[in-house]
Amino acid sequence: MDKLVIDGGRPLKGSIRISGAKNAALPILAAVILADGEFKISEAPELVDINTMLKLLNELGISSKRDGRTVTLKSKFEPEKIEAPYELVKTMRASVLTLGPLVARKGRARVSLPGGCAIGERPVDLHLKALEAMGAEIKVEHGYVEAVCERLKGAEITFDIVTVTGTENIMMAATLAEGETVLRNAAQEPEVVDLARFLKKMGADIEGEGTKEIRIKGMNSLNSADYIVMPDRIEAGTFLCCVAGVGGEVELTNVPLLQMRTTLEKLKESGVKIEKINDTTLKVIKNKPLSATDITTLPYPGFPTDMQAQFMAVMACSEGVSVATETIFENRFMHVAELKRMGADIKLKDKSAIIKGVAKLTGAPVMASDLRASASLVIAALMAEGETTVSRLYHLDRGYENFVDKLNGVGAKLKRVKE
Repeated sequence: MDKLVIDGGRPLKGSIRISGAKNAALPILAAVILADGEFKISEAPELVDINTMLKLLNELGISSKRDGRTVTLKSKFEPEKIEAPYELVKTMRASVLTLGPLVARKGRARVSLPGGCAIGERPVDLHLKALEAMGAEIKVEHGYVEAVCERLKGAEITFDIVTVTGTENIMMAATLAEGETVLRNAAQEPEVVDLARFLKKMGADIEGEGTKEIRIKGMNSLNSADYIVMPDRIEAGTFLCCVAGVGGEVELTNVPLLQMRTTLEKLKESGVKIEKINDTTLKVIKNKPLSATDITTLPYPGFPTDMQAQFMAVMACSEGVSVATETIFENRFMHVAELKRMGADIKLKDKSAIIKGVAKLTGAPVMASDLRASASLVIAALMAEGETTVSRLYHLDRGYENFVDKLNGVGAKLKRVKE
């Protein structure tokens, strides 16, 4: 198992290219189940989660070959291959995204329940209720969801709470259902929109993606298609926070600027200078102390929960008192204890973290609890005086492509070592 050793206090300067979005690529790869033929998916980041999804697709009869950032998949209808086994699902919750496409295409699915999660419960009940409304018979036995349906039928579905994976799963299922499906209180995240665009290239009839109501008219079949995955808005936001924390001047390319308005606004509010170069390039400059800034996480287009931990690290050394309120996941403050080990002054109260800015952080051994917490600790380590070691690096590897190399390329000093 690897850990990361970081020598802090080095301002960043240079250029970083943002990779394709993991959270867009995963459902797009799952959608390949819906049709036969050859697919070419470009800008698929080289990450552990992506590789897990490709292994899972192979179990379902879909072969893949990677050439750099491009994955070529060959899908062939094999009705007996309908199981997503626990061995793969336990390492990646997004495996549940195969449930909807399998039922829609093959009439049967057997998908392991993903279990708990460090940042909170994310139950699949909403997925199952929606599929039942579309005519599927659902059984949950021995840790697996088993779904059977001769053909799904369109239905009007209102999600009790906004669910990104639920919206994606049922949108995919509805593309091959009989009749029209209406999804209300649907997730509006850019990654949902990216999936809808891919499904449309496959021949799906979808309207309203990016709004709270999505309408899908089911087709008898879909076709294969090529697609370029959108850039990763969370990766871009994380690198913005790296510069905001330690200082310097960095140009980011391949940035999804339109999908990052809330993150950009909050960083500007704190005193970070952000210059738009063109529609996909910006320059971030931090050369003065930052002001305390409050955030509240909300479904898109609100401030993303996936940026809360990184922003908190930056605010740890701002001038004044900031409040970070988490409304999406109940356990997403586990990085707080580790930031406090580095000298941060943070108090938890209900769903909020109260951050009193300190003059400096100091290096210390810390441990990541989840993907975004690991990024938060790297940002704090870049800001800190002295050396920091971050353990459980496998969390970071799940969601950031070449993260260490990208930071070292702009003047940071990070080194992977064996624990």
